[in-house]
Amino acid sequence: MLRSRSILTALVAAVAVVCLANAALAEPAIETVDAAWAKAMKANDIEAIVACYATDAVMWVPDAPKAEGTAEIRATYAHLLGMYSVMDVQLLTPHYKTTGDVSLGWGGFALTLMPKAGGDVITMTGRSTAIAEKRDGKWLYTVDHASSDPTPKEMPAEKPATKKP
Repeated sequence: MLRSRSILTALVAAVAVVCLANAALAEPAIETVDAAWAKAMKANDIEAIVACYATDAVMWVPDAPKAEGTAEIRATYAHLLGMYSVMDVQLLTPHYKTTGDVSLGWGGFALTLMPKAGGDVITMTGRSTAIAEKRDGKWLYTVDHASSDPTPKEMPAEKPATKKP
């Protein structure tokens, strides 16, 4: 009995050590892509922005059609950066989940934009969901979906309960 308890204790300890070692070796995944994208956006560097995407990535952003592949993604960002200078980027309440070579990220964002034609600074807020994959040792967005925050709608007043006769 004592021997089987010792073996069980040793087995549990070995599993704990392996789990802790794997956790310690876990590398940042989509978090790395998010940081590189935010840095590139703040620098208004279109090539560094596009370098965050896989060649077969798909992207949906507010007020633009779906962009498939880096050529269309570059064109979407060229349009944005042609109209605005990015002053700031914030990733709000980010959440991440990684399994193997696939990583998911979601949360909110705020982009502070200065119109190149003049005018007031614009702050665009919204929410985003992205998928990154590790390809040839590098994490890249494969799916990027962002949407603007909806305009709050007034909730209808509750109707009073009616009594049945």
